[in-house]
Amino acid sequence: MLIPALEESFEDAIRGIEEWTTFVALAGGRLVGSSRARLAGDGTVWDVGRVMVAPDLQGRGLGRYLLELIENAAPDEATSYELWTGATSVDNIRMYKKAGYRLQGPAPGPAGAVVMTKRRP
Repeated sequence: MLIPALEESFEDAIRGIEEWTTFVALAGGRLVGSSRARLAGDGTVWDVGRVMVAPDLQGRGLGRYLLELIENAAPDEATSYELWTGATSVDNIRMYKKAGYRLQGPAPGPAGAVVMTKRRP
């Protein structure tokens, strides 16, 4: 199922590198994962986006590590984290819940995504 809210063009991805704090994971010169975030809303929400891991490396902890990296990069004014994921992305939702995120409900916009949040410790 295609989730329009989670689509991104190549141009959007390039622009995102300029507008978001971004981490990448490389293995032998291969891009195998990334995560990014930026301040959003009233300037206190660290908007986490695009936590990605190559399919053949999923389930090994790399996604959780990239999530921790991007959370730790949050500026002092960030008091919470927020992310969107697919409503049927069971493995993603499980990982985010283990990391302390709580399901808030459907994301605004096109159907198929949910919002998850976490208070910053």
